[in-house]
Amino acid sequence: MSILAIAILILCLPVAMFGVLALFHNRIPRHGDFLAILTLGACLLFSTILFFKAFFSDGSTAVWGFGAVGWLAARAGNALSSGILVDNLTAAMLVVVTLISFLVHLFSVKYMEGDVRYGRYYCGLLFFTASMVGVVLASDLLWLYMSWELVGLSSYILIGHWYEKKSASDAAIKAFITTRIGDVGMLIGLLICYWKVGSLQYADLFAAVQTGGLAGGWHTIAGLGIFFGAMGKSAQFPLHVWLPDAMEGPTPVSALIHAATMVAAGVYLTARMLPFFDSTTLVFIAYIGGFTALFAATIAVVQDDIKKVLAYSTVSQLGYMVLGLGVGGYVSGMFHLTTHAFFKAGLFLGSGAVIYAMHHEQSMSRYGGLRRKMPVTTVCYLLATLALVGFPGFSGFWSKDAILADSLAYAMLHPIHAFLPIAGFVTVFLTAFYMFRQFFLTFTGKPRDSHAYEHAREAPWQMLVPLIVLGALAVVGGGFGGWFGAMNPKRGGEEQVDAIVRSGYVSTWTSRLSLSSVSTLSTESTPSTSEHGESAHGPEVEALHKAHYIAMGLSTILGLSGIGFGALFYFERRNGRALFDPARVAARFAPIHRLLWNKYYLDEIYMLCFVMSFRGIAWLAAWFDRLVIDSIVNFFGLLGVAGSWIVEIFDRYVVDGLGVNGAARVTALLGEGLSFSETGRVRQYIVSMVTGLLVAAGACAFAYFAF
Repeated sequence: MSILAIAILILCLPVAMFGVLALFHNRIPRHGDFLAILTLGACLLFSTILFFKAFFSDGSTAVWGFGAVGWLAARAGNALSSGILVDNLTAAMLVVVTLISFLVHLFSVKYMEGDVRYGRYYCGLLFFTASMVGVVLASDLLWLYMSWELVGLSSYILIGHWYEKKSASDAAIKAFITTRIGDVGMLIGLLICYWKVGSLQYADLFAAVQTGGLAGGWHTIAGLGIFFGAMGKSAQFPLHVWLPDAMEGPTPVSALIHAATMVAAGVYLTARMLPFFDSTTLVFIAYIGGFTALFAATIAVVQDDIKKVLAYSTVSQLGYMVLGLGVGGYVSGMFHLTTHAFFKAGLFLGSGAVIYAMHHEQSMSRYGGLRRKMPVTTVCYLLATLALVGFPGFSGFWSKDAILADSLAYAMLHPIHAFLPIAGFVTVFLTAFYMFRQFFLTFTGKPRDSHAYEHAREAPWQMLVPLIVLGALAVVGGGFGGWFGAMNPKRGGEEQVDAIVRSGYVSTWTSRLSLSSVSTLSTESTPSTSEHGESAHGPEVEALHKAHYIAMGLSTILGLSGIGFGALFYFERRNGRALFDPARVAARFAPIHRLLWNKYYLDEIYMLCFVMSFRGIAWLAAWFDRLVIDSIVNFFGLLGVAGSWIVEIFDRYVVDGLGVNGAARVTALLGEGLSFSETGRVRQYIVSMVTGLLVAAGACAFAYFAF
């Protein structure tokens, strides 16, 4: 079977099963959950086959397209044609999407058991998976944008699954509107691309960049617009506020959408379009990612809700990915997306197992000692936690260190951007601290809610199997740091290398695996020179070698320090207390703790600046409508009433009185007068006739002689 045939199957299977379950799930046993699981199992199998075909290939791409039809073809020719693009990036992303989706489908069998909308829930999962596969397989921005919006719709449905709960309904609306704000910028970018290039195909856009088809400020505006869409989906500051609230949805949904796939769509779009962005846009991307990583990590330090901690951790890790892409680390950014999907989905599903065992209690302050009740979940959760903090040897260690090395090398070449690696390294420490704070509060120490603890138990096998698989991938998913770089050195073309060089240097993985191509490009391409006019190849490679070892050593030290600080504050000793009391520290630094607890008051600021301002505008509009518009309308209405009253009077007394009724009365009177002539006497009738004839003859004679 060809690569394109496999890709089409991966797209069509969830679409077809969604249609079946949407129409007939009430008539199928168990609402068809087993059919959805089998469908995703088949998609995962085909994705794995596709992955290995791509892994052992030469990095070439496969494209299947279809042109515009009807009036669109007549107006736009083939400029708006779409199709399927399969390359190494596509193959890796398909495995991520189908694997996580399959495990979430399986996990949900027990977690969502007895839900009043069980069949609707599985329809939503299939709808989302099909939409996400469409995003990954798109060969152009038009198809990607349509699938992109379907992803937003399906996430709205899944976040608001329990829509009878106001917090869930509000969270779904907030997520939908916030991501739409980013999508407005994305639409503007797409329109500029079509206006200037005449096509939305990736290849045409990359070629236009090379030939100067987007000269001037339009290139930057289009790039920023497209990235704004990615900011919304991937919850980058300041559009990150929807993600923590989205935890109101079912926990498996959080694992699927808000840890591994939907939020990764923005990172995927940024990576896919990396050859398109100019240097200004790339610097903007890097700073947004670096700030988001640090900003979200500080908030996660004080959160008490187990899912909220993971939500802000997700925002922070997405910032890492965007930071890596912004400094040209295409491979490191996408590598971290892949490994993060494994361990973060494991953490979310692990938190779901804990919530399930604790009767849907989500406050970590009421947990404690669960390692004795849930040993398998504890081990899997610990493995995923170690991967997230970048513990040496785990999957997150390889991908996160690659991003840190890329950002550090970039700062070595451009010291003015020193904030980028500083933000990355500080986030390493904070991540280790808040994740082991979560682990110690949940699984170690004494139970803080004895009643819930007594009824806690290990999760059923349908929930444990996904945890074990993801726990294992958290350990080995990094493959000692080599497999992703070997598969994606150039993303199948020199355009990617050119984009990396234009960002200011050559990324770690690219320099290691395709140095000859980069060197050739550096000598032939003008953008490959540094800001000081030197060749990009020499100083960049030297900086990369230094940065690689510095990043590895420093991140390891910071990560272990964060774990140690977490143990000092939250690992309870035999006396039931930690070495330091976190409550005393929080009280001493109460203003800072309050600021972090309230998430820098961003929700309140947004409420004041945007929600309340729009409510004020709406109130003013209602007031103007009521007092001005309605008054004018009512005035003319009164004029109409007065005019109709006059017309009614004229109709009653003139038309009806003098016209219709008056003529009738005259006719009646004449008839009544004539009735007296009807006597029944023949002689009288003859005399009347003769008299009438004589009068008529006299009148005629008079008229004849007179005129």
